[in-house]
Amino acid sequence: MIQLDNITKSFGPLQVLRGISLTVESGEVVSIVGPSGAGKTTLLQIMGTLDRPDTGTVLVDGTSVGSLKERELAAFRNRRIGFVFQFHQLLPEFTAAENVMIPALIAGRGQQEARREALDMLSLLGLDGRAGHKPNELSGGEKQRVAVARALINRPSVVLADEPSGSLDMQHKDELHRLFFDLRDRLGQTFVIVTHDEGLARLTDRTIHLMDGMLVS
Repeated sequence: MIQLDNITKSFGPLQVLRGISLTVESGEVVSIVGPSGAGKTTLLQIMGTLDRPDTGTVLVDGTSVGSLKERELAAFRNRRIGFVFQFHQLLPEFTAAENVMIPALIAGRGQQEARREALDMLSLLGLDGRAGHKPNELSGGEKQRVAVARALINRPSVVLADEPSGSLDMQHKDELHRLFFDLRDRLGQTFVIVTHDEGLARLTDRTIHLMDGMLVS
């Protein structure tokens, strides 16, 4: 599903990734762990086509993303990759349903179809009665579930999550962690999760350890 070969990335004189090669299989839930500054978020952004490596190749769902032009890359990202961030990044002036609809509208789907899909996705995540609420009317756990629904609305092949439970209390953390595995089992997506949460890392199918921009066993 995701294949990285000899990925390097520097920001000025600082080399953040040093020859990363790894494969994530379809349907896996994989965690990436390591100390702050190890390159975890940079690696996730390169997997998600939000950044380009200095050297190396990235294949996502069989597509060599380095060969795509910017417009093609944006369309590919919208269809094939979903993102969940530590802070939900919901637009405060929009309702939960409207926030979830945004990727579908960007993909060119009609307003009615996008709304129907958004309501279905919110229902799947146990938020039936919260579709018309704005973010300031939702709990932290509910906001993060809305963000997950937004990531899933275009039924992407891959979901990338960067510290998705970092801002949640213990109860909501556990709920979100269970949700990832439930969604994998129901919808078949591949999940790659950057986390400092050792409990979540232990639950995943495989844990990738990163230190000083390199994989460690």
